[in-house]
Parts: sequence; C-alpha cells; structure tokens
Amino acid sequence: MTFSISGRCPRTGEFGIAVSSSSPAVAARCAHARAGAGVVGAQNITDPRLGQRGLALLAEGLAAPAVLARLTEATPHIQYRQLVVLGPSGPAAVFHGSGTLGVHGGALGQDCAAAGNLLAHDGVPQAMVAAFEAAAEQPLAARLLAAMQAGLAAGGEAGPVHSAGMLVVRDQPWPVADLRVDWTEGDPVAELAALWALWQPQQEAYVSRALDPSAAPAFGVAGDP
Repeated sequence: MTFSISGRCPRTGEFGIAVSSSSPAVAARCAHARAGAGVVGAQNITDPRLGQRGLALLAEGLAAPAVLARLTEATPHIQYRQLVVLGPSGPAAVFHGSGTLGVHGGALGQDCAAAGNLLAHDGVPQAMVAAFEAAAEQPLAARLLAAMQAGLAAGGEAGPVHSAGMLVVRDQPWPVADLRVDWTEGDPVAELAALWALWQPQQEAYVSRALDPSAAPAFGVAGDP
C-alpha cells in the first residue's frame, strides 16, 4: 500500500524520505530520519519501532547493510515488513519480507533507494530512482518530490493513493521540513509539492529563529511562530 524514496545530499548533509499510500497519515508511521545518521523507511504492515531501531544503529556507525541484517535477524514478524536503510555513505539496503503485499520491489541508486508494495508494476521503484538521479542539482526535497511524481506517473500503487509526506533533516535535532498530506480525495503527491513550494522560501528563516532570534528575519515576514 506504499511507495517511497529515501535520499541523502552530500553537499548539505541532508537526509530525507518521501512516501505515499492509500492509507491515511502514511508518513507518521513510515518515515524516519535523524540528522547525521541517515534515513529508514519502514513500510508494509508497518512497525514504526523498526525505524527508530534502525536510526539508533546508524548513529552507532553501522553501515546500511549491517543495520538491515541486525533488524531482520532479531525482529519478530519480520516477514511482514519492507525496509529501506540509507546511511551517510555507501550503498543503501532494501528488504522485502515474504509477506510483502502484492507486486513489490526496490531499486538502489546514487545516494538513494526506492521501494514499494501493492505496486502497479515492479518498474515503479526504478522510475523513481531515475528521476532522483536526474535532478542532481536540485535541493534534496525537490529531488524526493521529483521521484515521487515519477513513481506516480509510472503507475504508483495499484489503486489510488490518499496520503503523502516528506521528512528532511540536516544539522539540527529537528527536521528542516516535515510536510504531510494525511488524507485527500485528490492527488496527495501534488498537494505535497504545493506544501513544499509554500515552505521552501520560509524554511531557513524558521531555522534561524530557533538558533538565534536576534539575527533572524523579522517576525511576521515568514509568518509565525
């Protein structure tokens, strides 16, 4: 019921994940990222604890394949899960349990990985990776959205999607972008892109206000709080 793209930006140190599903509030359960550590996508009959465990292991310095091995060797019901792990360097790692729903698959790319279940066809993840790689000069959030739009254009889920979200972390313990469309009868990926267009010009002002309000743009310029 889900397709996602996880990525990192070597220029900025950002990690991020974007995800869409036919289920409500998909990003609240499936998207996990930690500044300096990496990103974990935990999807398909989701157990959000896997995301947090994976981030803790990445923070210890384990590479993505080692993190995935640790998660899959000692977790009950792992056959129902689909996981993506991406660390600060090296390749990502993707796992599809034997109970992964419907047509499913994954694809690895330069600084990214895509995965999905109940897909229209198994080529959707590769289309997402190709779009991410083609947008190499764009900010990470824009690359994630380009990948999501490409995945949807390639067929996306076998049925309609109703929620989408994007989480991006950088150098602080909070996300620089945490945008969600928790339910819509329209196009959640397009609505997520519209939220990013609204948020992007204001993003750095909110970071500055948190770190040093005296040096930040005047309150009200980019909205409150």
